[in-house]
Order: sequence, then structure tokens, then C-alpha cells
Amino acid sequence: MGKAEPFLHADAHAAAGGAVHGKLAGKVALITGGTSGIGLASARLFQAHGAQVAVTGRSPEGLEQAGAALDGQALVLRSDAGSVDEIEAVMAAVKQRYGRLDVLFINAGVASPAPIEQVDEASFDAQIGVNLKGVFFTIQKALPLFDGPASVIVTTSITNRLGSPNFSVYGAAKAGLRSLVKSLGLELIGRGIRVNAISPGPIDTPMFDRLGLPDTVAAAKKQAIAAKSPSGRFGSADEVAKAALFLASSDASYMVGEEVIVDGGMSLL
Repeated sequence: MGKAEPFLHADAHAAAGGAVHGKLAGKVALITGGTSGIGLASARLFQAHGAQVAVTGRSPEGLEQAGAALDGQALVLRSDAGSVDEIEAVMAAVKQRYGRLDVLFINAGVASPAPIEQVDEASFDAQIGVNLKGVFFTIQKALPLFDGPASVIVTTSITNRLGSPNFSVYGAAKAGLRSLVKSLGLELIGRGIRVNAISPGPIDTPMFDRLGLPDTVAAAKKQAIAAKSPSGRFGSADEVAKAALFLASSDASYMVGEEVIVDGGMSLL
């Protein structure tokens, strides 16, 4: 088994500070890919609503910044979301720190856009490994930590329904997640575990900047996307985080296997 590394220790903070009232008061939440963008915005919102939070990420700088953004009260773990050994290590760390899990938000994802001729096996495997395999095994390895009603949230994407040139592998993995959420939604609801998804459209997060596009190309692409959007803009990470809070809380107690679309109307085109 791999070893999840706590980037920042917060042993003294488990019972200190933070909200005591809110939609997630007394809950323990794990957010993968929680050190930037949608994941970090959700971690901050969950924390504000009373949850004890653990987040995972890979970048040392991102881990450090997330720890500070979460006031030193979160369990911040370095982990590869596509490695089963490291997923197991994350669950062991969460169990050791909190003893249980109430909310699992699987938000970690990678995209390596390329024309079909330029996709090699390593890129294919890396994208499927994080975006599909890693999600499945994160849910599987989290099951022993759930004690009572729980919520699992998976980040999909509107590319799972729309054609998206150069994102064929990413879109296929996200489409697989849509099916997975429905199947596991039925399989796990008898245990009191609700499985649902959030499907974001164009959201202004660091992930877009990590696609490796030249600055001028990235700026032009962003402008074209915003112009095409019925809402005329990119969404914000905070707007997606509010949908995640809804699904994590008892407000969504009768939702099972659903996909909440947060895309400013893009998928309606």
C-alpha cells in the first residue's frame, strides 16, 4: 500500500474554530483534487457549513496554498488520484484522523487534449486512470469509512454528452462516469449512500491553464467559449461549489444517480 503524505498537520485543529452550524455541521468530507479550482472552493464552502475537511492534490505549491486557504484546519494529503495504492493510503489517513467519512466529493481530473493521431498509450492510460479508474476505486475504498447516511459526488463534464474534438479520451472517461454514477447510485442507495454527479461546463479554473496551450491561443479559446455561452461568460468555481454543497447536504436527500448540470446553458445549444 502507498503512503498518503499529510502535507500540513492539523492535529490540534480538529476541534478548534470553524462553523458549528450549517448544512454539513458535524460531517466529515473528503474532496479529491481539492487544492484548487472547484475542489478548493467546495472545501472552503463545506468548511464554512461546519464540515471537517480533508483534501488531496499533487502539487506541493497547491497543497501548501490550500492548507493556508483552509485556515490550517484541513487534512491536506499529497496523492495521485489514479493510483489504487495511494487511494487506499488516503482512506487510511482519513480514518486515522477522523474515524469515518460522511461526504466524498471526487473532483480530481486530468485532460490532455490532442488530435486522435497524437494520442499515445501513456496519455490514454493516464486520463482513463485518473478520470475513470481512480473514481471507481476511490468510491470502493471509501465504503468502509461510511457509517450511516452518506453522499458521494462525482465531477463529470458536459463533454460526456457533447462532441468535443481533441478531447475524445477525456470525454469518453467522463461519459463512463455518467454511467457509473447511475449504476452505483442504485447499488449503494440500500446502504444509505447517495451517489450523484455534477457536470460543469466552462468554468474559470486553473485546469484550463494547465492544458498546455500557448497564452495567445488559450486567451482566444476562452474568448470564443464565452461568446458562445448563452450566459456570455465562464462560470466560477464558487458557483459549482454551491451545487456540490446541495448534493452533499440533506437538501438532496431524495436524489440518487442524478447529474446536476452547471454550465450556463452550454449543453442546450
